Amino acid sequence: MARKRRVFSGAFKAKVALAASRGDKSTAEIAVKFAVHTSQVTAWKKQLLAGAAELFADGRGRPDETSADEQEIYEQIGSLKIEVEWLKKIYRAHLSSSGDGLNQNMESSALPVNANC
Repeated sequence: MARKRRVFSGAFKAKVALAASRGDKSTAEIAVKFAVHTSQVTAWKKQLLAGAAELFADGRGRPDETSADEQEIYEQIGSLKIEVEWLKKIYRAHLSSSGDGLNQNMESSALPVNANC
């Protein structure tokens, strides 16, 4: 019957890889200490060194690096803000011209219909 494969946690792999990257002990000594194969120690060390730069990567985006989708969304937001302000202006003008405006119903012809809604 075959032996069941062992599964190591990320914390254990990091511990072994850090011990190997220090360089004060040989790979064989570290393998014996942690009861893993030497090739596994070497693989984890390479993985640690390859991924170390990603740990310190600056995750902030630059203002000029916005994607095309973001740019399109900002343009839509701007046009919608302008449209809302225009509609407020039309509504205020309609209220002031119709008297009190409380019991008056606005006709749909007074406001433009947006086909995108």
